[in-house]
Amino acid sequence: MTFQSDKVDEFLSVFDASKLAIRNFPGNHGLKLLRTEGKTNQLSTYSLWESEDCLNEYRHSALFEETWAKTKVLFSDKPVAFSTVVVRDLNNL
Repeated sequence: MTFQSDKVDEFLSVFDASKLAIRNFPGNHGLKLLRTEGKTNQLSTYSLWESEDCLNEYRHSALFEETWAKTKVLFSDKPVAFSTVVVRDLNNL
């Protein structure tokens, strides 16, 4: 997500206000906020979901709607979202 430079702190406040509710949402197994190196206004969330159904439950929740409404007005560019699946996991060797 690329934010207006003067809106990054506002986004961080939105994230901090909702992070525990997102992390404790049924089916969520992890949540991280990442920043692109050298670009202070470019951030990403990385979350681990038990299943696509759990993710979709979150995406259709009041929590997501409220958080997204506060977040989307802060962007300077169109956000990109995608889901991935593990192909190989070297942490469990």
